[in-house]
Amino acid sequence: MGRNHARIYSQLENANLVAVSDVNGRIARQVSLEFKTKGYTDYREMLDKERIDVVSVVVPGSLHKEVAIDVINKGISVLVEKPIATDIDGARAIVDAAKEKNVKLMVGHVERFNPAIIELKRCLENNKLGDIFKIIVARIGPFPTRIIDMGVIRDLSLHDIDIINYLIGLKPKRIYAETHQLLNQKYYDSLTALMRYESDISVMLNISYLSPKKIRELYVFGEKGMLKVNYITQELIFYGNPSYDSKEHPSRAFKGVSEGKEVLMNVEKKSLC
Repeated sequence: MGRNHARIYSQLENANLVAVSDVNGRIARQVSLEFKTKGYTDYREMLDKERIDVVSVVVPGSLHKEVAIDVINKGISVLVEKPIATDIDGARAIVDAAKEKNVKLMVGHVERFNPAIIELKRCLENNKLGDIFKIIVARIGPFPTRIIDMGVIRDLSLHDIDIINYLIGLKPKRIYAETHQLLNQKYYDSLTALMRYESDISVMLNISYLSPKKIRELYVFGEKGMLKVNYITQELIFYGNPSYDSKEHPSRAFKGVSEGKEVLMNVEKKSLC
């Protein structure tokens, strides 16, 4: 993940990748050579020696609080990979430190910048679906060997909970969840959750490390039809509920009796971390 951040910074016209740091000297040298920048094995030394405006904190979640606050205390703005911390106290400590030092703080909820999500947000604001009543999420794939200190709840489900809260502007009032531990003996590798939001919107999450195929999809159901997001291909598809005259076609007047028209929405794709 850290290499992805370095790659994106190196491609930005209005940014200069000053340095990278990794406790593994081999990785630090490899990434610094690849992106023609300086490499360190001690991030504190990097902070002391370099003139830096922004730092991406891409370390194990258990170290987010320590590293982020060290960066903030240098008066440097920070982008922290999600989750911001492993507990609420750690998250609040980072936020409070950023406020005290008056620096910018952002959490890496990259899916908010997915073009399909941006277009979905616009469609919902324009009442494309009418009243929303259900959202279904599938974020499944093979077990990631890079994850060493968290399971699917902190690693994956945060993306979708954040996106849902962002899309509908509400927070859940009830949550019921079931989990599994099949491959990982310390953390959950599968989550199935049912959430009830204000305005009676129900949400179902299927999050898992146990699938041989990687799937990243979100479905939003409303009175006018359904919108489907494919996070990977950055596609948004609208399925409209057909309308019929109830007198001439009484059986077809019921929503869902006939298959709705499929419309591929125009979404400009772009590279994300």
